[in-house]
Amino acid sequence: MHRPVASGPFHTRQKLRRKLRQREKFRAPKLHATTLSEKGKFTLHVRQILAALLVIALPGSALAACSTDQQQVGAGFIVVQNSEPQSPLYTTDTNETGGGDILRMLYSGLVRYDTDGSMILDHAAEIKPNEDSTHFDITLKPGWTFHNGEPVTAQSYIDAWNYAAYGPNLQKQQSFFANVQGFDAVSGEKATEKTLSGLKKVDDLKFTVDLTTPDSSFPLSLGYVAFMPLPKAAFEDKKAFGEHPIGNGPYKMAEGRAWLHNNQLTVVRNDDFAGEHKARNNGLVYRFYSDVDTAYADLQAGRLDTLPRTIPPTALASFETDFPDSSANVPTSSSQYFAIPRNLPGFSGEEGKLRRQAISMAIDRKLITEKIFFDTRTPAREFSSLTLGDLDPNVPGQEVLEYNPKKARQLWAEANKIAPFTGSFDIAYNADGGHQQWVEAVTNMIGETLGIDSHGKAYPTFKQLRDEISNETITSGYRTGWAADYPSVANYMLPQFVTGGSSNDNHYSNPEFDKLIQEAASAKSAEDAKPIYVKAQSVLMEDLPAIPLWYPNASVAWNPKLRNAVVMWDGILDYPMIEKD
Repeated sequence: MHRPVASGPFHTRQKLRRKLRQREKFRAPKLHATTLSEKGKFTLHVRQILAALLVIALPGSALAACSTDQQQVGAGFIVVQNSEPQSPLYTTDTNETGGGDILRMLYSGLVRYDTDGSMILDHAAEIKPNEDSTHFDITLKPGWTFHNGEPVTAQSYIDAWNYAAYGPNLQKQQSFFANVQGFDAVSGEKATEKTLSGLKKVDDLKFTVDLTTPDSSFPLSLGYVAFMPLPKAAFEDKKAFGEHPIGNGPYKMAEGRAWLHNNQLTVVRNDDFAGEHKARNNGLVYRFYSDVDTAYADLQAGRLDTLPRTIPPTALASFETDFPDSSANVPTSSSQYFAIPRNLPGFSGEEGKLRRQAISMAIDRKLITEKIFFDTRTPAREFSSLTLGDLDPNVPGQEVLEYNPKKARQLWAEANKIAPFTGSFDIAYNADGGHQQWVEAVTNMIGETLGIDSHGKAYPTFKQLRDEISNETITSGYRTGWAADYPSVANYMLPQFVTGGSSNDNHYSNPEFDKLIQEAASAKSAEDAKPIYVKAQSVLMEDLPAIPLWYPNASVAWNPKLRNAVVMWDGILDYPMIEKD
């Protein structure tokens, strides 16, 4: 919280290039150091910038290309907008929403989350902790099988977790197992052990977990895809398995070529699913769009059934009118940021800290959330989400998230005393996600306030952007965000900001922060953890490993012909419960 090529069935490369060129015509004026007069007055006001940007943000002004012919969909299938997964579909190696949203339908774990985010036992019959939450006895319900008929046993969980933790396997989700005893011995590139000593099988339906330090929230995390069980086939041919995974959930991969890359992926109802959360529809078709405006046009035309999480800026003022009985606009557990690689010239050490703080205070979050997002976002006050029950949003140092252009210029000048800034400060974004308008607004504000060149840098797809971030070849700031894997502040802190975290793309490391997060995990209750998380977040306010922007609402619309459509705690629909004729 927190990843397809430009060609594909919905857009050709030429269409995408034409679209981007058209958008360039509407780009707001670029600002240079000369924009500032000697008296510090601006020749272009922030509100004028937003007025220029609203030309492309207002309803009816979208430059959406039409969809090309799409695959025919069978009766009773729900067509869902999604993005091409960054990686093969492997539970222990997927840490982005394109793949994660699919995997959560293919697998069911020890627990799942209700509509409000509360934990419900799923495959687990019981998860029993000891007094200090360092030992857990886990008992499974009998009769569960994988899609190929193989029984789901205690060993299925142990094998999956060991595979994730073993260093030479280079799994992105490795850090989720860092607190299991024996992790240090298995996690390095030159691991001395292959299995976690803290995992022990009792019998086919029972196993135990021993943690290095107390963690009362451990059971809550077990509904995340990293903790799903895996069948034997997962370890025999990883490439083939990642293309056509075998899960144990309410849906399974369709027969044949279920995954048509950069086009769509189809899952069908698993009639042998042993859990309670059985699918009421025939399956899901995940369509991969290179442009969210086109997806919205398809939703209006009935070619798409739901647009989860991402209503395009062009429709934010009108989607509830367009879909009066089949839309929602409610707070959800997610947050948006942008990050600045520490190896960028001018952004390391004390100089970098000053520049990050200056950039953050140059942004009028309230104005952007009102004028571009039509109050479907709330300005960020901290690094997680206001919907979380274990959050205290009053964090010392959060004034760095407030709009203060005078202070921003002062901090930037202090950084320039260390070393003068040269070049341009850019923010990269994926053009298929509806981000252009806010990125242009933010970079114009930064440029105007600090007197520097600052621009948006478009990547055609989410996957292409994520690949550069993951490969550490990105040469600018970049947009990022986090949709919670499970409903706890810990899920925002651990993967993104703890040393070695699975989604710690900038390799941020602060021993004081790490220590506080461990203390919070060891707290006996969520209430006891609150003040510790406040202290930890105050460290982040000082360092700004990412710059929080706003909390997106779940702005969701769906086909009015769908029945039982309910928005979950994390902003997407409860797909198994949806019915469609």
